[in-house]
Amino acid sequence: MAWYEEHGYELLERNWRRREGEVDLIVRKGRTVAFCEVKTRSTDAFGTGAEAVLPAKQRRIRRLASRWLAELTPASGRALVDVRFDVVCITSGDVDVIEDAF
Repeated sequence: MAWYEEHGYELLERNWRRREGEVDLIVRKGRTVAFCEVKTRSTDAFGTGAEAVLPAKQRRIRRLASRWLAELTPASGRALVDVRFDVVCITSGDVDVIEDAF
């Protein structure tokens, strides 16, 4: 979250949950809302955090984002928002944010 705050984003939700799953972070900067999957690893010996966000997980996050927008944004306001999907990889304390990852 600190990376987003340092780059001028506002935290809207942390660990937003519904029966279908969870979105780790939802942040906003201007008219862009980013839905963020956070992956933490002690090493990348078995692959990076980004590699763990497979197509099924991407589809789940997209469905959850659609639900979040439907629940929290009036229908007329949805067009006023740009949506982006980020992956945040934390490996041994190093933070790598992949904006618009999928």
